[in-house]
Amino acid sequence: MIDITKIRAITLDLDDTLWPVWPTIGRAETALQAWLAAHAPSTAVLSADAELKKAVRAEINARYADRAHDLSFLRLQSIRALLQQAGDPLHLAEPAFEVFFAERQRVDLFNDALPALRFWSQRYPVIALSNGNADVHRVGIGEHFHASVSAQSLGVAKPDLRIFEAAAAAAGVQPHEVLHVGDDAHADCVGALAAGMQVAWLNREGHDWTHGDTRPNLEVRDLHLLCDSWSDYER
Repeated sequence: MIDITKIRAITLDLDDTLWPVWPTIGRAETALQAWLAAHAPSTAVLSADAELKKAVRAEINARYADRAHDLSFLRLQSIRALLQQAGDPLHLAEPAFEVFFAERQRVDLFNDALPALRFWSQRYPVIALSNGNADVHRVGIGEHFHASVSAQSLGVAKPDLRIFEAAAAAAGVQPHEVLHVGDDAHADCVGALAAGMQVAWLNREGHDWTHGDTRPNLEVRDLHLLCDSWSDYER
């Protein structure tokens, strides 16, 4: 169980914790493809080839392995590589990426996300802690967050201890005073436990724990159940 009395801040994963990420990415891919069809049709033909696009992305990931934490950079470089291969103007990469990125911020929140955010943000500094490139302000939930720490901004990704320590520092507390909430057993739970945080594993799909004997302090299927740990939470 978690010890409420020791919590002075909450760090919170975003993708697949507050919203399902892959429907969002799918819509962003569709928006990008439509923009390319209108502005760079030769690139659109290449981009429509799933295997080719996968190979380009793999080559970019390998070339820029030192930037694995920066998903926006990798996406931009992949778009640029497709433009170059198709013979389209490379200056189209930035506006094409912005089409993708804008749609990537249009998310469908889980039903439990806003109630939990409202509840926590009235009691603690809440820090967004993500390996992804969602922007809580563009998503429309920035008012509930004290700060955001991302792999892109820090240069390291979860489960690296440094990103958890940076999130605690952003809240003005020590790691042992933080409750981290996330869906990824390895990136979120293993990382936060190693950093000395209390951890709530949001296991919406009921996956087995396969990461040794050190387990999260609490495992829940939704954020309502987590918030029930506070006696004054009302659904």
